[in-house]
Order: sequence, then C-alpha cells, then structure tokens
Amino acid sequence: MQNTDILDVTLIEPRLKHPTIFEKFDSLNAGEAFTIHNDHDPKPLYYQLLAERGQTFTWQYLENGPEWWKVRISKMAEGQKEETIGELVAKDYRKAQVFKKMGIDFCCGGKKTLTEVCNKKGIDIHQVEAELASLDQTSGSPAHNFQNWDLDFLCDYIINTHHRYVRENIPFLSEISQKVARVHGDRHPELVKVAEVFAAIASDLSMHLMKEENILFPYIKEMVLAQKTKMPLPESHFGQVANPITVMEQEHEGAGEDLSEIRELTSNYALPADACTSYRILFQKLEEFENDLHQHVHLENNILFPKAIELEIQLKQNA
Repeated sequence: MQNTDILDVTLIEPRLKHPTIFEKFDSLNAGEAFTIHNDHDPKPLYYQLLAERGQTFTWQYLENGPEWWKVRISKMAEGQKEETIGELVAKDYRKAQVFKKMGIDFCCGGKKTLTEVCNKKGIDIHQVEAELASLDQTSGSPAHNFQNWDLDFLCDYIINTHHRYVRENIPFLSEISQKVARVHGDRHPELVKVAEVFAAIASDLSMHLMKEENILFPYIKEMVLAQKTKMPLPESHFGQVANPITVMEQEHEGAGEDLSEIRELTSNYALPADACTSYRILFQKLEEFENDLHQHVHLENNILFPKAIELEIQLKQNA
C-alpha cells in the first residue's frame, strides 16, 4: 500500500527543510510516495534530489501556485525507468501538442525521457509537467486508441492515411516550392534552399514508403497471422525485425531533420509582407506536411515498431 503522507514544509525550520525531505524520501519503500506542501515552487529541491539520488523518483505537481504548491514524490522500484516522451504520447496523443509547443521532439526523439530533453535544451521541466498534468485532468480523450489496435490493422491505417497523404502531397509541394523559389528567390534566397531540401525529402520518403510497404509491413502482418493461427514464426531474409526497423528509424530521423531545417529557414513559416497567394499556400502546406509526418513517425517509432519487436520475441519463445 502506498504511503501518501503530506509533509507541510512551511512548518519546518528553513535550514532543516531539505534534510527532512531527503530523510522522508530515503525512508520510503519502492512504490511508496509522499506529498510536500509548500508556499513557493520547490523547483530547487527537484534538482537537488535529482543530483543526489539520480533518476529514482517521479515528481508530480498536484497544485502549482500561485499561493500553495503540492508535489507528489514517489520512489521508483529498482530497475524502473522514467517513461519516455514517445511512451507518454503513445498513451495520449494530445500530449504531442504540449511537446510541440515547447519545442520537444516526440516522434524521432521519442526514446528520450522528459528529464533528459529538458536538461539538454534548457527547458523548464516543471512548466512542461504542469501543462501535461492539466491535460490529464481534462475529460477529452484521443480520437483513436492506437495502443489497442492489432498491428496488421495499424499497418494498413498508416498506409491508407499517412502514406497516402505523403504520395498525394509530394507532387503539389514539389511544384509549388519550385515556383515560389523562382518568383521570390531573388528577394528571399532562403526559398531556393527550401525547394532543394523538400526535393530531397520527396525523394527519400518515396523510397522509404516502398520499403515499408514491400518489406517491413508484410513481415509484421505475417507475424500477426502466425500469432493468431499458432503457426511458426515466418522466415525473413533480413534476420530480426529490429534490423529493418533500425533503418526506418534512421530515415525518419533524416526526414525530421530536413523538415526542421525548412522550419528554421522560414523562421517557423513566418510570411513576409510581399508574400503572394502561392507563397502563403506553400508555407501552410509545408507546416501541414510536417504535422502529418510527426504523427506518422510517432505511430511507427513509438507504437508499431516496439510492439513488432516484442511480438517477434514472443513468437520465438513460443516456438
């Protein structure tokens, strides 16, 4: 049973506050927790606890000012790890909007923890956690619970939704990016580079989709069929399913970096005063393309691929 005692820090002598909190934390068993009640944001405590105890705890704001702060501190079990950003988004895709607003990569960078990313990028982790906690308290829910979908169905969804979107939009974006570069490139030379970068994205993604549809996805579907029919694990010419998955993830990262370059070149798709209609449509469609790719990569990197690797392990164990 969890220890949910409340420690009122406001009643403790200042020089004894942190030692008392540390003593309380050290007395916890794995899985137990306590809540600190304070009259200011205990952010310095978080960093001290992280420095002296490592990633052995979770930190959850229950109340975040402006008068009172309450933080629930839980001790992790040995070997327990902080959820990655990808795992958080996989459970609730609405959280992707929080990460995107904060400039946190939830798809290609989804294997990192929130602590790692915030420390590296200098982002206030408490602000991010507060927004995530606020989202948890709302009654809304993701449009689709992708976590519960069969992998063969998820493969088909990705093909019919995201692969189709890429194929339908690449020709238009290629044409309009070249057109806008020709017309406005003399006054806005960054548009020439934008057209070049998108041409590379178009070429790379076209090959990428073919490899997924002809190699990786069919094998995943065969594994699902083997599981349902109690048949042996199908053979593959690429060894473990993790091999093509690694290649796909590397290509996802490359596409993500290219789109980030376009966003940087365009100053987050900021339109100049002399932007014509085509100029405006180009930026609107590029941002739409980027958003679709983020969800596309998220579904694969954070849901489909880990589950495919897990399924292959299960099939081998049951062989």
